[in-house]
Parts: sequence; C-alpha cells; structure tokens
Amino acid sequence: MNKKLFTQVRNEWRSNLWLVIELLVVSVVMWYIIDLLYCRIATYMEPRGFNIEHCYLVKMGVLTDKSSDYTPYGDTHKESDDVRELMERLRRRPEIEAVSLSLNSYPYNGSNSSLRVQYDTLVSPEWTIRRCVTPDFMRVFRYQGTRGETPEQLAQMLEQGDLLFLASDNLYRRYDISMTSMAGKNGFRLFGDTVYDFRLGAALQNVRYDDFQQARNSYSVALNLKLFGDEWVNADNELCIRVRDNMDRNFIDNLKADSEKQFRVGNVYISDISSFVDIRRSYEQIQFDQLRDYCVGMGFLLLNIFLGLLGTFWFRTQQRHSEIALHKALGATNGDVFRRLMAEGLFLLILVTVPAIIIDIVLAQNELNAWHNGTTLEWNRLLLCASATFVLIALMIGIGIGIPARRAMKVQPAEALHDE
Repeated sequence: MNKKLFTQVRNEWRSNLWLVIELLVVSVVMWYIIDLLYCRIATYMEPRGFNIEHCYLVKMGVLTDKSSDYTPYGDTHKESDDVRELMERLRRRPEIEAVSLSLNSYPYNGSNSSLRVQYDTLVSPEWTIRRCVTPDFMRVFRYQGTRGETPEQLAQMLEQGDLLFLASDNLYRRYDISMTSMAGKNGFRLFGDTVYDFRLGAALQNVRYDDFQQARNSYSVALNLKLFGDEWVNADNELCIRVRDNMDRNFIDNLKADSEKQFRVGNVYISDISSFVDIRRSYEQIQFDQLRDYCVGMGFLLLNIFLGLLGTFWFRTQQRHSEIALHKALGATNGDVFRRLMAEGLFLLILVTVPAIIIDIVLAQNELNAWHNGTTLEWNRLLLCASATFVLIALMIGIGIGIPARRAMKVQPAEALHDE
C-alpha cells in the first residue's frame, strides 16, 4: 500500500505541489507563533523568588504643623522613632506574621535603586537592584537561599551582620560564576566604595523583577536598612506586612477601623492599605492587556490557518467521490478507503516537515524569532514547538479529510459513478 501511495502522490505531483507549498508556509508560520507563545508562557511560569500571598503594603502619613495633634520633632523625638513604634504595634497584632520596612524594594514596585557590586575584577551589571530592607523583609516575602536557607535564617544573617549583604545567585552570570560558590567571602565593594569590605552572607534564589522578565535577567542585592542610619527611616518608606495564613479575612477593613485608635504614633499614621494581589494586578495591567491582545491576534491567525487547511483538504476530498466509489466497487472497505485518504494527507505533511524544520533553524540562527534564556535557538524548545506544529496541522488535516470522507463513503458506488 505504501508503494501505491507513493506512486499516486508522484503521479499527481502537479496538484500536490501547491498543497505542499501551502503546508510548508503554514508549518513555518505556525512554528513561529507557537514558539513565541511558548516563550511568553515559559517566562510567566518561572519561579518568582518571592511570595506575595497574604501580603499587604501599608502607606504611612505624617501630620503637618497645621494639625492640632502635631508634635514637633527634635533630638529626643524623631520621625524614625514613630515609624519603629508603629511597626512594633503591628507586630503585636495577632493575625500579623511579619512586618518589614524597606526602600524601593517590594515586588511590582517600578521605583528602583541600583548599585554596582565588585569583587576583584568581577563587576555586577549596572542595573542591579538595591534593596534596602529590615531583616523581616525576608520573612514577609519568603525569600529563599540557594543552599536551602529559610527566610528566618536569611533574616538572622541580615540582623547579625554589620557589613553583610545578600545577592541573587546570578549576579556574576556574565562570568559564568554563581554567587553560591562565593557565599561567606569578604572583600566585596559596594557603591564604588574602596574603604569598606562587605561579606556575602548567602546567595538568594533569583528574584524576578516582574512576571514578564526572566529571573536570569533580574539582578538584586539586599542590605540591612540600618547601615544607612536613622535619616533613612521615615514615613516615606515601604511598610510591608505578612498576615498569617487563613487570617486575612476582612484584614484591610479591620486594620483601617483600628488605625486611628491603635496605630496613630506621634505624628505618624496609617494612610492607606493595599493588598499585593491588587498591586500586582495594577502594575502589570498594561502587560496583561498587551498579552491578551497578542493572544487574540494569534488565535485569529491560527483560526484562519485552520479554516484554510480545513477547506483545502475538505474540497480535495469532496472532489474524489468517484475515486472513493471506485475503491469500494473493487472491494475496499470503508476503513481501507479512510486510511488511504488519511495516509495520503499525513504523507504530504511528513514530506514538508523536514524542509520546514530546516527553515525554522535558519530563522532561529538569524535571531528572527523570540528570545528566551538569552538565545533564539534552543534545540529542545525548537523540537518541542516543531512537534506541536506537526500535531496541530495533522489534526487539521484529519478533520479536513475525515468528515467529508465519511460522508462520501455513505454514497453507493453505483450512484457516485453515475453522477460522475
């Protein structure tokens, strides 16, 4: 049967040529679309390096001297004292698990501070994010170390080390050196300073900047906020809290109701409370809208490809009523006819797949498809997307041949030949 199939395809090469060209173009286009979609989904599904479940951002305000309750600040009464007391009161609230203070540090922020970390001739990228935090920041967002360090252990490191910092494992990726191998070493220079040597306490699991940027391209360093002095502690800082699991029901409303009586400390008060789920949604709304539009566009294109292939093979099968009838008249069963037609379509697809993959490789080598993991050509990704392309086109061919073929096989051979 295979020899007969090959002979028939060869004898009908003129009609099959245009079909092969169509399949080739469709295969390359579909691979490009699937490859792009794969990169977006793979990036989104990467571990984030932090956890925002049950986390909230508390914004603080300060009374002005026009308020009757205002207390002037001086040597014995500082704004930093009020902020620290507010944090302690929040810690004593039974449903709160951890409270942290930070500067340009919480996830989905958009307001960044950067620095350069140098060790001998090794220099971190210029856009390394600097996170100035209190130790509990590790507990609030549940950072993890690459050697299994827990948030509690990371917090203890920041608390006990004076000139200590934590860094994402990929900080020296350009040199193919992991920070895990450098944990515990001294001699790091931060901020371009040549006087103080910092020690790397631990390497952090890479912390992503957002859900649409890969972890490998997100570099970060965490430092204890106390290194910068009291003047850095004020109501403009980020007050982040983690609520115990299953205890955040109506948490925002309850905290707001108690804020005036229990959480007015000196001139500092709670002005607003936001869930990090809402912060994330607001921060990434534009990107999600773009992704939605992108998916709709791809879906529309795939639908057109599907209808085009479906119509081509449907029409092709419909035109072969007499051939189907002749096969049945010569003793072929419905199953034999169906398998013959299906095998012909899949045989043409197999012929096209090899040159299509070659074109895919050329496109990837010339960096014309999506970037992922710092490259456009990943063999496992290319084969996966090519396989998915083959399966989808095979499914389209199967539907385009199967439905009209089954309808044609219901017609009696004599009637079909008479109509012809």
